[in-house]
Amino acid sequence: MEILSILETLEEVVEKGISVPLSGRCLVDREEILEIIKEIRLKLPDDIKQAKWVKEERQRILLEAQKEANNIIKDAENRILALVDEHEITKKAYEQANEIIANAQKNAREIRLGTREYADSILDKVEEILKETIEVIQSNREELK
Repeated sequence: MEILSILETLEEVVEKGISVPLSGRCLVDREEILEIIKEIRLKLPDDIKQAKWVKEERQRILLEAQKEANNIIKDAENRILALVDEHEITKKAYEQANEIIANAQKNAREIRLGTREYADSILDKVEEILKETIEVIQSNREELK
């Protein structure tokens, strides 16, 4: 900022001023001091405007950064929720798949047992029929003798 350099110049003029003995005061060039004050008055509005702009720009950047940070946080939270949901869906799918496999194995076991029982009952009937047939054959042979 230019105002700071002008204030340094003012300080130099005061330091270069002639000291008045025993008073702690000094003599300075009035015209030079008034010229520096005039320059400060001219530069001060520009520096204030620039400082105000810097402050507003800083605030805008901070708000923009905060919005971006909030968006990043929301995206991360949504992604986490999606991953959790996806994990839950996958977990449920595995549970259902295991349940389906267990039911299929149970049904297969029951069908195997059922077919064995059915085959055994058919074979039992065939055996009875064959026994009866053998008895008829034996009785017919006895008659032929």
